[in-house]
Amino acid sequence: MSDPLATYNHTPGEVPATLEFLKRIRWELRSVQKVRVYPDRIRIFDVNGDCFEVHGVGYPDPDVVPLLRAVNTAFDPQTIHAPIPLEYKEFATGRRHTWAEDRVM
Repeated sequence: MSDPLATYNHTPGEVPATLEFLKRIRWELRSVQKVRVYPDRIRIFDVNGDCFEVHGVGYPDPDVVPLLRAVNTAFDPQTIHAPIPLEYKEFATGRRHTWAEDRVM
């Protein structure tokens, strides 16, 4: 596994600052392919294997949900916080909303 191109230290409750970092750094990567969520950090990979990390937030934290949504991660927000016996949880990216999903029929 390669070293991250960039890292960011997330402060609990400071989601807007971390989202700004994700927006800025995402332009340096190719198409984002997968996300690994550890108990204490998030690692985001592109199709070339390049990655960057956000330290200080992991799957037990409530701040992880908006961060994963920002990189279009396909995950279940109801079960993301559940502990697992593995080192990390891995998710694919590229989640898409269906057309008119937000409209009431």
